[in-house]
Amino acid sequence: MSNPLQRFPITPDEITRVMTRFYARIRLHPVLGPVFNGILGDDRAVWGEHEDKIAGFWRNALLREQSYSGNPMQVHLATPQILDEHFPLWLDLFEEVLTAELPPETAAAWGALAHRIARGFRMRMSEDRAPKDAPPQLSF
Repeated sequence: MSNPLQRFPITPDEITRVMTRFYARIRLHPVLGPVFNGILGDDRAVWGEHEDKIAGFWRNALLREQSYSGNPMQVHLATPQILDEHFPLWLDLFEEVLTAELPPETAAAWGALAHRIARGFRMRMSEDRAPKDAPPQLSF
């Protein structure tokens, strides 16, 4: 590994390739496509900016680069179109792309991290969106 702080062997180019392939599939997905298209529209430049931003997020998470500044939790919380039931669909599609594009060990490690992050997002979104007196949801 070129960066001793990175989580596992992966390159910036591999991260970019995964993002490009993933978002190409997202745009065509029967459930997720309309959600993302409703938020981002159909302008290729806007999609490119989004892909670059999320690639930066993953380079930061995987390679420990300082390539992302933002608060993805706040973005998800502030986007009511993103529903809890979208996360399993997103994760399934993401894992399909990881498996197709990366060595098995790398795909598994990145997929495990994506599941951990998604679990945190889902828990926080559930808490924030639940009625004030609702009992907590304990499994995701």
